[in-house]
Amino acid sequence: MTPEKRLFDVVLSLLLGLVLLPVIALIALVILLIDGRPVFYLSERMQTPRRAFKLVKFRTMKADVADAGVTGGDKAGRITRTGHFLRRTRLDELPQIWNILRGDMSFVGPRPPLRQYVERFPDIYQAVLQSRPGVTGLASIVYHSHEEWLLSQCNTVKKTDEVYSRACIPRKARLDLIYQANRTACFDLLLMFKTVFRSLPLR
Repeated sequence: MTPEKRLFDVVLSLLLGLVLLPVIALIALVILLIDGRPVFYLSERMQTPRRAFKLVKFRTMKADVADAGVTGGDKAGRITRTGHFLRRTRLDELPQIWNILRGDMSFVGPRPPLRQYVERFPDIYQAVLQSRPGVTGLASIVYHSHEEWLLSQCNTVKKTDEVYSRACIPRKARLDLIYQANRTACFDLLLMFKTVFRSLPLR
């Protein structure tokens, strides 16, 4: 990550943190009142092939100590009353402003992967994680809806893992590497702009 990109992340995360603090507090209160504790969900993700961090999101699913892997149709029954709306609008990701401020993530980059996939596909993630993971990115914008549809068809943990490993990881990696080869400040701003407008509940 360049010093300029890091400075942009710090300044923007501070500004957004101040502006969005009432929204974050309101969402936290709604989750607490409707779905109960915990309000936040912490998930181990990888910043580099060897360095992990705790990703912070609003909780959108019922807790399960045996939870593992990505979310597919097998987990659909665990999504909370507030979770459907938060996921559709991506408001569940607002707490990641803290991750950006800490330097765990950037606003734009590949989505931070789970350790199990980094260990299973070391060559792919050795290349992809040359970029700091981000809240959004080219793969998120281009492939997210299709990935969500593919995984929603999976009704077991095994099937979800199989489809994600075979169909999603390679395709997202190709898009992440295209971003990596073409990243500029203007490209980052364009991806952020597209993310915001794609996430608005217009329908």
